[in-house]
Amino acid sequence: MTDKTHLSTLWQNICQDDDQKSFETLFHLCYQRLVKFSVEYVHSHQVAEEIVSDLFLKLWTGRQSFREVVHIEKYLFTAIRNQSLNHMRKYSAYRVISTEDSEELGIIHSFDPSRATEWRELLARLDEAVEMLPPGRRQIFRLIKEEGFKPREVAEILNLSHRTVETQLFKAVKQLHITLQPYLTQQKTAGSSILPLAILLAALLQ
Repeated sequence: MTDKTHLSTLWQNICQDDDQKSFETLFHLCYQRLVKFSVEYVHSHQVAEEIVSDLFLKLWTGRQSFREVVHIEKYLFTAIRNQSLNHMRKYSAYRVISTEDSEELGIIHSFDPSRATEWRELLARLDEAVEMLPPGRRQIFRLIKEEGFKPREVAEILNLSHRTVETQLFKAVKQLHITLQPYLTQQKTAGSSILPLAILLAALLQ
């Protein structure tokens, strides 16, 4: 078993000093274990290797945005699990599954291709709004809503209380609501069929 303290030290060197050698060491220590773990989900060694390689590429290129991750091993295995499941389910961070109880959510699921431009613009606006969140709040939002982590997992990864994570997530969604409301009101006034904000936020909270 890999020493968690050693992994944490490597991760600190990567985030604080852009230490490429530490990153290479982290990669070699964890790569095969993560691939083996992913194979349990995707049942393909090649696909598992691609998933793990993509994650490490993301970690290196975005290392500054992951500075608050405390438990790197926990993050790696949880991220690989989520990405492996995403591969199997063709999961998307902003996808909404239709339900019998919600006609509106069914509309999202069967989105009209002719409205693709509006939908892409809405998601672009959403991404811009997410970038405007305070760094810590943005990190929590992205981990939960884009990478599929559960709040308790994020609490462990960032060394925060479960309540703090849930509070920050609530505040993030509330701030996004305020930021996006003028845009969606404008679109509605212009006669656009763009989806109501309430439905979009419901999608994010699935």
